[in-house]
Amino acid sequence: MPNASSWSASSPLLLLWEDSSGTRIFLSLLYAVLAISGTLSNVMVIYLVFSFKKLQTTSNAFIVNGCAADLSVCALWMPQEAVLGLLPPNSSSLRSAEYRLLRGGLLGLGLTVSLASHLLVAFNRYVLITKLPSVYQALYQRRHTGCMIGLSWALALLLVPLLPGLWTPGSAQQLPPRQTDGSSGYTALLLALAVLGQTALLLHCYLGIVRRVRGSAKRVSVLNFHLLHQLPFPAAPPPPRRAQRRLSSVSVLLLCCVFLLGTQPLVWVSLLGFFLRPAPPALQAASWLLLCALSALNPLLYTWRSEEFRRAARSV
Repeated sequence: MPNASSWSASSPLLLLWEDSSGTRIFLSLLYAVLAISGTLSNVMVIYLVFSFKKLQTTSNAFIVNGCAADLSVCALWMPQEAVLGLLPPNSSSLRSAEYRLLRGGLLGLGLTVSLASHLLVAFNRYVLITKLPSVYQALYQRRHTGCMIGLSWALALLLVPLLPGLWTPGSAQQLPPRQTDGSSGYTALLLALAVLGQTALLLHCYLGIVRRVRGSAKRVSVLNFHLLHQLPFPAAPPPPRRAQRRLSSVSVLLLCCVFLLGTQPLVWVSLLGFFLRPAPPALQAASWLLLCALSALNPLLYTWRSEEFRRAARSV
């Protein structure tokens, strides 16, 4: 297998160009499937929320924000990768620095806002379940919710130009070793630490919800908020208490496992490359593909247990 230095900086699929054409065609088809399914699912969730008043809640506002960010990846970035993966390595499109920067910007913008939206949804649900209703109402006024959504996009717009190597993995593989250990390594480390911190906060929120529900199922059943229907587990009508607690734990665990599967491989590949030695190019490519695939799974991740979403989808 060719070494990492032959990993082309212009490769849209983060593959070795020496790999077989069959491999590149397979990944192009995979990107195409993810692009179509992710675009349809994200558009459907946005349409349902805007079309049905019962779905217009604060929690769903953050979900719609994440879907809009995921469309940047699924509808704009992935189709380009699917097409570019079928082009010959010496194509002028692949060698254009401006075009690579545009693609990297779309990917960085979408993934940053999407990850921020995951955290906003988790924190919203955590406050709803674990705090007093007056605290929730004071914190999640319409103006405050709009500011949180705006800050997620402002953060993404700030990070994308400041850290150009963050969303273009493999771009430093052509550089000498001393340069590779410099800015590119530190941007990868920053990415890994940022995702680790976001993951820790998200797990804290959801595990706090599980503890609260398991310890006080009665309190959850009497709260009169529609946001309870947007939890990753059913809140009303409550089944028998023991079965409800088991279902709640399994549902939250499944949500967290899918999120960890999509984000953690890239984190540990980045840490491995910074502190020890770069991971094999195929492993780096797979970790980025898992993170990007999360953009196609997010709509299902947050709506599959919601009876309100299922009822709205059936009516459509």
